[in-house]
Amino acid sequence: MLIHHTQRDSKGVFYVGDGDSPIAELVYTKPAFDKMILEHTEVAEELKGQNVGYHLVEAAVEYARQHQFKILPLCPFANAVFKKKPEYQDVLMD
Repeated sequence: MLIHHTQRDSKGVFYVGDGDSPIAELVYTKPAFDKMILEHTEVAEELKGQNVGYHLVEAAVEYARQHQFKILPLCPFANAVFKKKPEYQDVLMD
């Protein structure tokens, strides 16, 4: 599965499918140069049960690691993933 990423100014999205109408997405904002707030995850019905949401969160975590960002997972789904994945704690905002 190919996950794309776009960022404009302080907003960004990791997504699957077409950028104009993605079939799965994780939307975030960057309130500071070293912080990401994961705001919303949405996956189309046709992709449910395929761990697409997990892959989107994983892409955000890898991006944060590469750029030394910290993540605040306000999105309920992303927050649940962080609670299940202790290996993501290194990028979790204090």
